[in-house]
Amino acid sequence: MSDTAKALLEGGPDDLPARIVPVTTPGADLKIELRNGYEHFRPTPRRADTPEGRLPVYEWWERTEMPG
Repeated sequence: MSDTAKALLEGGPDDLPARIVPVTTPGADLKIELRNGYEHFRPTPRRADTPEGRLPVYEWWERTEMPG
Protein backbone atom coordinates (compact mmCIF):
# COMPACT_ATOMS: atom_id res chain seq x y z
CA MET A 1 0.00 0.00 0.00
CA SER A 2 1.26 3.48 -0.86
CA ASP A 3 1.80 6.02 1.89
CA THR A 4 0.95 8.89 -0.48
CA ALA A 5 -2.25 10.60 0.64
CA LYS A 6 -4.88 10.94 -2.09
CA ALA A 7 -8.18 12.74 -2.53
CA LEU A 8 -11.25 12.52 -4.75
CA LEU A 9 -12.10 15.73 -6.64
CA GLU A 10 -15.74 16.71 -7.19
CA GLY A 11 -17.00 19.46 -9.46
CA GLY A 12 -14.93 21.71 -11.66
CA PRO A 13 -14.24 21.20 -15.36
CA ASP A 14 -15.21 17.93 -17.04
CA ASP A 15 -11.77 17.67 -18.66
CA LEU A 16 -9.66 17.43 -15.50
CA PRO A 17 -6.92 14.88 -16.23
CA ALA A 18 -7.67 12.93 -13.01
CA ARG A 19 -10.33 12.83 -10.30
CA ILE A 20 -8.12 10.99 -7.80
CA VAL A 21 -5.02 13.04 -7.05
CA PRO A 22 -2.12 13.00 -4.59
CA VAL A 23 -2.39 15.36 -1.62
CA THR A 24 0.81 16.92 -0.25
CA THR A 25 -0.77 18.42 2.87
CA PRO A 26 -3.98 16.60 3.91
CA GLY A 27 -6.71 19.07 4.86
CA ALA A 28 -5.21 21.97 2.89
CA ASP A 29 -6.77 23.43 -0.27
CA LEU A 30 -5.62 21.92 -3.59
CA LYS A 31 -4.63 23.86 -6.70
CA ILE A 32 -4.68 21.93 -10.00
CA GLU A 33 -3.09 23.51 -13.08
CA LEU A 34 -5.33 23.34 -16.16
CA ARG A 35 -5.56 25.37 -19.41
CA ASN A 36 -3.45 28.40 -18.38
CA GLY A 37 -5.08 28.62 -14.97
CA TYR A 38 -5.71 26.84 -11.72
CA GLU A 39 -8.74 24.93 -10.47
CA HIS A 40 -9.10 25.29 -6.70
CA PHE A 41 -10.57 22.56 -4.49
CA ARG A 42 -11.41 22.68 -0.78
CA PRO A 43 -11.61 19.71 1.59
CA THR A 44 -15.02 18.62 2.84
CA PRO A 45 -15.87 16.45 5.86
CA ARG A 46 -17.07 13.72 3.45
CA ARG A 47 -15.25 10.56 2.34
CA ALA A 48 -16.05 8.40 -0.70
CA ASP A 49 -15.40 4.80 -1.68
CA THR A 50 -13.20 4.71 -4.80
CA PRO A 51 -11.21 2.04 -6.66
CA GLU A 52 -8.22 3.30 -4.60
CA GLY A 53 -9.99 2.96 -1.25
CA ARG A 54 -11.96 5.35 0.93
CA LEU A 55 -10.71 8.88 0.22
CA PRO A 56 -11.46 12.40 1.43
CA VAL A 57 -13.63 14.43 -0.94
CA TYR A 58 -12.48 17.85 -2.13
CA GLU A 59 -15.00 20.18 -3.85
CA TRP A 60 -14.23 22.67 -6.60
CA TRP A 61 -14.77 26.28 -5.55
CA GLU A 62 -13.05 28.59 -8.06
CA ARG A 63 -10.77 29.02 -11.02
CA THR A 64 -7.96 31.57 -11.29
CA GLU A 65 -6.07 32.53 -14.45
CA MET A 66 -2.29 32.56 -14.73
CA PRO A 67 -0.82 36.01 -15.38
CA GLY A 68 0.21 36.77 -18.91
